[in-house]
Amino acid sequence: MILIEAVLGNRLAPEWTDRLADWNVDTLMLDQWEAQKNRLRKRTLAGNEIAIALPRQSHLHDGDIIVADGEARTAIVVSITLKDVLVIELEGTQVLSAELIARTCFELGHALGNQHWPAVVKGSRVYVPLTVDRKVMDSVMRTHHFEHIRYQFIPGAEVIPYLAPHESRRLFGGADATPHSHTQSFEQAAPAVHEHPHEHEHTHEDGSSHTHLHSHAHQHPHAAAPVGEHRHAELHGNYTRHRHDHD
Repeated sequence: MILIEAVLGNRLAPEWTDRLADWNVDTLMLDQWEAQKNRLRKRTLAGNEIAIALPRQSHLHDGDIIVADGEARTAIVVSITLKDVLVIELEGTQVLSAELIARTCFELGHALGNQHWPAVVKGSRVYVPLTVDRKVMDSVMRTHHFEHIRYQFIPGAEVIPYLAPHESRRLFGGADATPHSHTQSFEQAAPAVHEHPHEHEHTHEDGSSHTHLHSHAHQHPHAAAPVGEHRHAELHGNYTRHRHDHD
């Protein structure tokens, strides 16, 4: 296993472009989520096991050189696969009145939020990762037809250099999340109901005893609970926590 604690350079830099021209270059392939991590273990295309251990608040970039052996003329280079990014330009709204600027930005925010699209705002630009098909996102923007706002789709790798690590994680970390709908059937929304039988033993003054068996019905919310724990919703909506030990 090869431990990587620092980046040696980038293959796009002139000094490295010339050196790597006749070297045997191995590739560490990363997706847009892995690229945001500073701790990672993964194998290269040639099968070399790599352990990334970079300083906090740092991450790998496309083309980063993490291993270079001048004598053996070998190197390992990072290759990051990022989806395109929707870049919305707000600079054109500066010609509008303050009232219209506020209204336009509010409507844009409502449109993005209604689609559950994460976004990063830097200066007069809004960066939105592709969480759905590009044609769908383009259709949403054209449907709203925001005046004085331009937009385009550019490769994610070209956006990374302009973002801080936490902004990159927000932009690309959740880009593969499955979008959800606001609508669902009543059967899906209804909480599940089941019963728990309980035994209670009663002892009388004469020393005799007997057992009563009865059950309690509970409604379960859809939120997941830790293993072994049940969360029951009473009819008035309050949640109680307790555990049941099962054999």
